[in-house]
Amino acid sequence: MTQEKTDVIVKELTCAYWLELEATINYLAISIDLDGIRAEEIKKSLATDIQVELTHAQELAQRVKELGGRVPGSFAFKPEQASLQPPEDSTDLVTTIHGVIEAENLAIDQYNKIIRLCDSIDYVTQDLCIRLLADEEKHRREFIGFLKEYEND
Repeated sequence: MTQEKTDVIVKELTCAYWLELEATINYLAISIDLDGIRAEEIKKSLATDIQVELTHAQELAQRVKELGGRVPGSFAFKPEQASLQPPEDSTDLVTTIHGVIEAENLAIDQYNKIIRLCDSIDYVTQDLCIRLLADEEKHRREFIGFLKEYEND
């Protein structure tokens, strides 16, 4: 693999790393901030997913390091997940659900991008991203199910 190709893969892995960390921050905030009986399942799911997202970030950071890249610190962080901010109304579950689905879609798109980028070049990174993609798709599916329930009310 050329250094140029490695640099592109590291750049995209770093982007995925930030998506996972930002989702972790927002899932933490939302899992605490939501109010109401109906919010409990969503809070529980987000609280569980905090560790999953953090583990994803750790695995991505490890792969960046293995490829000779540098894992960035907080000064390099630029928040982008506007739709995943805790809603003004702490009982607004639909906005929260839409935000989670959008965040999962961003991660899914990023993993698919890396998987294509690594095809026939870097099977280790590709395998990692396929595994992480499966987790993101599972979590998105769960929140699509929540959305069906709340939109039918």
